[in-house]
Amino acid sequence: MKPHPYSADQHSPQQNSIFAALPADDFSRIAENLELVPLALGQVLYESGEIMSHAYFPIDCVVSILYVMENGESAEIAIVGNEGMIGIALYMGGGSTMSRAIVQNAGFAYRLDAQILKDEFAIRGTFSRKLLMFASALMTQMVQTAACNRHHTVNQQLCRWMLLSLDRLPSNRISMTDKLIGNMLGIDSASVTKATGVLSKAGLIEYNDGEITLLDRAGIEKRSCECYGVVKMESDRLLPMSVQ
Repeated sequence: MKPHPYSADQHSPQQNSIFAALPADDFSRIAENLELVPLALGQVLYESGEIMSHAYFPIDCVVSILYVMENGESAEIAIVGNEGMIGIALYMGGGSTMSRAIVQNAGFAYRLDAQILKDEFAIRGTFSRKLLMFASALMTQMVQTAACNRHHTVNQQLCRWMLLSLDRLPSNRISMTDKLIGNMLGIDSASVTKATGVLSKAGLIEYNDGEITLLDRAGIEKRSCECYGVVKMESDRLLPMSVQ
């Protein structure tokens, strides 16, 4: 089945860093199989243990990867935006994973059939190298997030989370309720309310009706832990927006 057409004037696969870094021949071959899809806030792209039918390449949305416990509680282990893709298990040796992928900020992504992704990866060209580089950057984020959740304060975790989210969004706003932020960070909503209140009183953010507006990025970076800098540095090193 041919992908459903969307306006190329508004969206382009090359808004995603992986596609932007491909040589023209590689990109044109893959682009024929890409489908632009809208992703709604809270939409689940895959559940823990579920076989993945597609890989997703965000262009202006953010997807949260969560680890889900047996009792249903969850905690975010990474977020992905237009720097990467959702579905690394497809080319890392399996068709499923023990995490859940859920849309954190609505927008659009290009999706690619799982088998086509595997076939392209098997060519061992630029596309496969970029996918492996992204996987390495994602693993760094996961490791750093685990350390952050264990050793840093809620305020520091919130600042890290906001900065990573805003780096992947086209604006300085994040639409997210206290409850949803709590689910992402693995803390209760009361702790989130307290933390956002501290940042609001300091004039660093404005928080109204589930929407966070960043007012002072430098101030948020100062209050964040070193985890944000480590993740950003590794992402910038591995995921340049040019062909290598």
